[in-house]
Amino acid sequence: MRIFSQPTSAGAAYSENVILGIISDTHGLLRPEVAPALKGVDRILHLGDVGKTSILTELAKIAPVTAIRGNVDREGVCGNLPETDVVLIENPPHAGLYIYMLHDLKTLHLDPAAAKFAAVLHGHTHVPNYVTKKGVLYFNPGSCGPRRFELPVTVGLLTVNAHGELKPEVVTLCL
Repeated sequence: MRIFSQPTSAGAAYSENVILGIISDTHGLLRPEVAPALKGVDRILHLGDVGKTSILTELAKIAPVTAIRGNVDREGVCGNLPETDVVLIENPPHAGLYIYMLHDLKTLHLDPAAAKFAAVLHGHTHVPNYVTKKGVLYFNPGSCGPRRFELPVTVGLLTVNAHGELKPEVVTLCL
């Protein structure tokens, strides 16, 4: 599990949003349009099918990166990434929010609502979408790698406000 918190001074009220850049399915291609789309995010979560280690190195120049592996990540550093991960977003004075990361939603073998996850982030299909079920946000940012079929090339932004509310956004990259 990764813990991410916004630093605050002792006794100060937490009032800033936490903005997460959510990407998936780069397949070894980091388009130049990704960096401006993710500028200013607090952390980047890569949901697998990274393709090349250099992708993670370049993303780390924008913000700290947490990454998992996808079905194409079989060798080297990418092959050693975890299959799933949990990120805890600390949001004082409210309880922290747990975010579950996996590549293929079809491999989800737990009940996220029962496990008290605020969100499940996933990729694999290259289809950007989000829906809330049983109080849990399911968010697929789509793909910002090689275009697949006629699907848009996208990244996601997930804003956690001071009240712990999640606001997902799909950002279509202008190519």
